[in-house]
Amino acid sequence: MINVRMMQRGAATLKLARATRVGVRAYAKQATHPDPAEDSVSAQTIKKYDPFYVPTYSRPGLVLQRAKGSHVWDLEDRKYIDFTAGIAVNALGHANEEVAKIIYDQATTVMHVSNLYFNEWTGQLNKLLVEKTVESGGMKDAAKLFLCNSGSEANEAAIKFARKYAKYNAPNDEVRARKHEIVSFANSFHGRTMGSLSATPNPKYQAPFSPMVPGFKYATYNDMASVDAVVSENTCAVIIEPIQGEGGVFPATEEFMLALRKKCDEVGALLIFDEIQCGLGRTGTFWAHSSLPPAAHPDIVTSAKALGNGFPVGATLVTDRVADAIKIGDHGTTYGGNPLASRVALYTVGELSSKSLLDGVNRKSELFRAGLADLQAKYPDYISEVRGRGLILGVQCTRDPSDLIKAARERGLLVITAGVNTVRIVPPLNIPDEVIADGLAALDDALAAIGA
Repeated sequence: MINVRMMQRGAATLKLARATRVGVRAYAKQATHPDPAEDSVSAQTIKKYDPFYVPTYSRPGLVLQRAKGSHVWDLEDRKYIDFTAGIAVNALGHANEEVAKIIYDQATTVMHVSNLYFNEWTGQLNKLLVEKTVESGGMKDAAKLFLCNSGSEANEAAIKFARKYAKYNAPNDEVRARKHEIVSFANSFHGRTMGSLSATPNPKYQAPFSPMVPGFKYATYNDMASVDAVVSENTCAVIIEPIQGEGGVFPATEEFMLALRKKCDEVGALLIFDEIQCGLGRTGTFWAHSSLPPAAHPDIVTSAKALGNGFPVGATLVTDRVADAIKIGDHGTTYGGNPLASRVALYTVGELSSKSLLDGVNRKSELFRAGLADLQAKYPDYISEVRGRGLILGVQCTRDPSDLIKAARERGLLVITAGVNTVRIVPPLNIPDEVIADGLAALDDALAAIGA
């Protein structure tokens, strides 16, 4: 719950932005960024190249050309505040200078050698990620990593590792044959590959590609009775997001996570935490689960998104007992763990685990929460709840927020949706305070523009 002090701070933040930053109110109130006209450079660019896209995305009619920090620019050179960070990817901001230097230096040294050989950067990344995980209070038995290229791949590896672990430890052929079921949760999102998609029980995603991989069952988030109904001696793993991102920014309770860990232990199942969106500093702790007691810790953690600050890289972090079940040839990847991705990730892990950045996330979260509470008080018929932790926040709307997303964009602010009628806010973790204030002011005026 937001206290009075935080609400006052949020109101003061908005007033400060409007009073001290020249033109903020006019900039936000007017639709200064309407979607480009038919004769614009953006429209012509889209018209030229759109026929060559497989139509898997619905996009507005602007073309983003460049970015820096917490801002992006379109082909018409119009500047937008970015509360999306590439869907929680650009945690250190766009065009991060140190990341750019690393990419240039490594690209002119060696980018790829394949996993048939060692390279120095992958080993350093593995070591640092394990050390920072334990140091942060997360995954107490973290030991080894499998590096890949995306979140879906990281979850795919976790699913395969869990099934191999069950077979490896089965006492006989009968157990080996039946202990393969994996439980996930309604409203979750784990990826688009067939294994990760099978763990994502949303008909919109699954129906066009059915049948799914067999052996998946689904429970209700934060509801142990539903877990008890589907977890059995046949369960080899349970996979869960500590904070459901795509599903609408719903955090799991500590009580639920403790009970889930206990249930997995009772039936000999692994516990997998999907921290692809909520991990790596986004909650104000290095991992979202770093705030949980060790008794709730997982056997596997999956990561991607912020890990490369925009460069494709994913990771599956496992305990020794899981790693012991995996043998040479069980899994692989052509690009995973390449020197370039590993060196970039090495830098980002160092930055995202730093106390100064994590303290900043928590402080900036208070600014957001206070400002959003102010907006909720101002538009109570439109905003019903604000959820989340750190800088993964969900603004629950009472109706479809598509018009709000458009109105915000037209006022120079990029926000995205999640779940059902939820506006998701996942900005760069180092977003400046004044940009937060400007963005909240733009959101305020977008709400006013749609008659919220």
